[in-house]
Amino acid sequence: MPAAIRMYATATCPYCIHAEQLLRSRGVTEIDKIRTDLDPAQRGRMIEETGRRTVPQIFIGGYHVGGCDDLMALDRAGKLEPMLRGEPA
Repeated sequence: MPAAIRMYATATCPYCIHAEQLLRSRGVTEIDKIRTDLDPAQRGRMIEETGRRTVPQIFIGGYHVGGCDDLMALDRAGKLEPMLRGEPA
């Protein structure tokens, strides 16, 4: 079963766009995108949940991956696709 993806993002953030493109290229069809630019209260929730202030903040199957650079590092290490399939990190 594919892991659920949740991502705090804004519409114009190039890192958010790149992270989504990477996820889509790995077969992800559904992303629960929480737009912090449309709902500023969500930014506070994101900071509380992650301890980070920047977007994107990405969760795969409930696990906080981090930002775009963290997602790309997981992909380079060959760990992203197993996580997306719901395998243990």
